[in-house]
Amino acid sequence: MKKAFFNWSTGKDSAFALWKMQVDQRFKVDRLVTTVNEGFGRVSMHGIRTELLELQAQALDLETTCITLPESPTMEEYDRIFAASMKTLQAQGYDHCGYGDIFLEDLRQYREDLLRPLSITAHFPLWKLDTQKLIQNFISEGFKAIVINVNAELLDASFVGRELDASFIQDLPDHIDPCGENGEFHTFCYDGPIFNVPVSFTVGEKVQRDYHNAQGEKIGSAWFCDLG
Repeated sequence: MKKAFFNWSTGKDSAFALWKMQVDQRFKVDRLVTTVNEGFGRVSMHGIRTELLELQAQALDLETTCITLPESPTMEEYDRIFAASMKTLQAQGYDHCGYGDIFLEDLRQYREDLLRPLSITAHFPLWKLDTQKLIQNFISEGFKAIVINVNAELLDASFVGRELDASFIQDLPDHIDPCGENGEFHTFCYDGPIFNVPVSFTVGEKVQRDYHNAQGEKIGSAWFCDLG
């Protein structure tokens, strides 16, 4: 079997893709790799506290490697820090890894380009799957997740903090991908067939945050639901 790690976001796509790699007899996945913002002590993008990340890893019975990033890294800084971490993993015998991406071609190309010089092969178990069927399978297989943030320009505050279930998917506007693959929403997966026990957490208040570019111009907004 090929030694592999999984690039873990804490969300539903990561969980479902990890499951698919774990049942694939070609791979032995024994490590989660996650980028963490050192300024906030949270998982990049999803904003999950590192304490919950560790609880996930314990419930999955997997080791973790956290790639620590500065509060606002440039792309050059990210690439350098990521490449250094990948080189360390390669030295530990890892030459395969997994991602939960579904259909973003440019993102897949970017990931493959970063890994190619290190001879690490990226695998995408969910690639090009129908997202409507995918989310239905996620739910029917017993995975459970909570919606932790939504793009405020596409979805209102009522969608954040909800269970990712059939009711949530039914309430999504027609133009929203049911897996949120375009960044419409993000999740925290806390239970399912790959978990030994459900991850315990508490749901905090909803907060809206705006994003600004280097010039101070607003470039986006999101609703967050903090988990503790």
